[in-house]
Amino acid sequence: MKMGSITLENGKRIVIAFFDQEAPGTVANFEKLANRGFYDGLAFQRVVRGFVVQGGCPDGNGRGGTDKIPCETAGNPHKHVRGAVSMAHFGPNSGSCQFFICYDRFDYLDGWHTVFGEVVSGMEHVDALKRGDKMKEVKVWDQPLGQDKK
Repeated sequence: MKMGSITLENGKRIVIAFFDQEAPGTVANFEKLANRGFYDGLAFQRVVRGFVVQGGCPDGNGRGGTDKIPCETAGNPHKHVRGAVSMAHFGPNSGSCQFFICYDRFDYLDGWHTVFGEVVSGMEHVDALKRGDKMKEVKVWDQPLGQDKK
């Protein structure tokens, strides 16, 4: 299974379990970007309390991106619930590097955005994020099944 972490500038850590079986292309894209240092130093450019926190824009304004990837919503059973990690996009098959974490359940996003992971530790740090808070380091790794997710 794939696991990851976002270490914030203040040293707090958000741990994510990825759905690499249900969204393999999205997870692979995020892993590639994370492990080459793409996200390191980028800010969470959008924080809407009660909705989502969004980060990963290289331009810092929510308009930047990298290579486009297809949505992986067909057959993906994961929903937009509190702690869901999902790919942001500007329309079908236009996701790239920006992602968001849900603060609550949002049925209308299901089937539209690809849920590719979930926060398993550190949701309190997501709750405390402010616009402009930066990711110090983002990493993704393989973790054998049965090992602690944290």
